Amino acid sequence: MSPLIVSGGCAAVLLVAGGLATPIGSWYKALRKPWWQPPGWAFGPAWTILLGLAAWSAAIAWTAAPDAAARQSVVILFAVNAACHFAWSPLFFAVRRPDWALVEVVFLWGSLVALLVGLWPISHFAAALIVPYFLWVSFAAMLNRKIVQLNGPFG
Repeated sequence: MSPLIVSGGCAAVLLVAGGLATPIGSWYKALRKPWWQPPGWAFGPAWTILLGLAAWSAAIAWTAAPDAAARQSVVILFAVNAACHFAWSPLFFAVRRPDWALVEVVFLWGSLVALLVGLWPISHFAAALIVPYFLWVSFAAMLNRKIVQLNGPFG
């Protein structure tokens, strides 16, 4: 099976699972948010593009990997990132703990740094495709922090 089909399928599963783990209810709507938060409709397309780029990156890295050990590293890097990516939404939205999500986003951010560092020797282009995801998560972490500041304490 094509690496792009596999990675694209994984990205699609992650998108759907993340969407299902993100109940936007009255609790979220009542939170104070900074003026610079993007409109709600922007998050779905942004995550679709970012995870699409990540899927493309994974397929390129898999194909460019020189041996089985490098391919295993690619899989591990993307699997860790997927787990960290998925963990954020339930913490923030379902459990209603933006403070816990703020701690978790550090791990998501770290998984992206690991992807950038780990992919660079395999494929500069695959690593470059992760940069928008890294930048968006950096912005999202600042947004998460500001929401915690404006609304805490939680729990």
